Amino acid sequence: MEEDIEQIEKNSSNKEYMLKAVSKKGKLLDYASPELQDDEEIVRAALENDGEALEFVSNRLKGKKDIVLIAIKSAPWTACYISENLKNDKEVMIESTKKDGQTLYFASEKLRDDEDVVKAAITNKGIIIKYASYRLRDNKDFAKIAVKQNKESYYFLSERLKNDEEIKQILEK
Repeated sequence: MEEDIEQIEKNSSNKEYMLKAVSKKGKLLDYASPELQDDEEIVRAALENDGEALEFVSNRLKGKKDIVLIAIKSAPWTACYISENLKNDKEVMIESTKKDGQTLYFASEKLRDDEDVVKAAITNKGIIIKYASYRLRDNKDFAKIAVKQNKESYYFLSERLKNDEEIKQILEK
């Protein structure tokens, strides 16, 4: 494998070579030249092979919605790498949180207060209600979803809901 890496490093600026390499193993994008990490054809090939290759994509392309959605489809946690602008994009964050609720952590404050985004996240991983806005942590419907999914979610609810009889009954089940 060391010989392969040497060969890849020697060809880091060779578009044809790198296109073949990342099509077989997306994370080899790490060895591509900065120019090729900013090349949409190369990046798409890498992400279609392995969404985790988003880590090695240029900052410019981490801000392109269609590129980011390719990565999130197979590796939703890669939302940690996307541009700040896309962390405020409802479609991107719903796509990510419905597959990996933990990614609500990377969402903008605005989207942590968005009912659709938070519902997708807590349906997947209830305890993530801890990253939701206070307003949604005080929403009884959301509290029920979260606590049914994970009883530990209770600790992140508003004081009002911690004293709610219906919520307490869910905890006892």
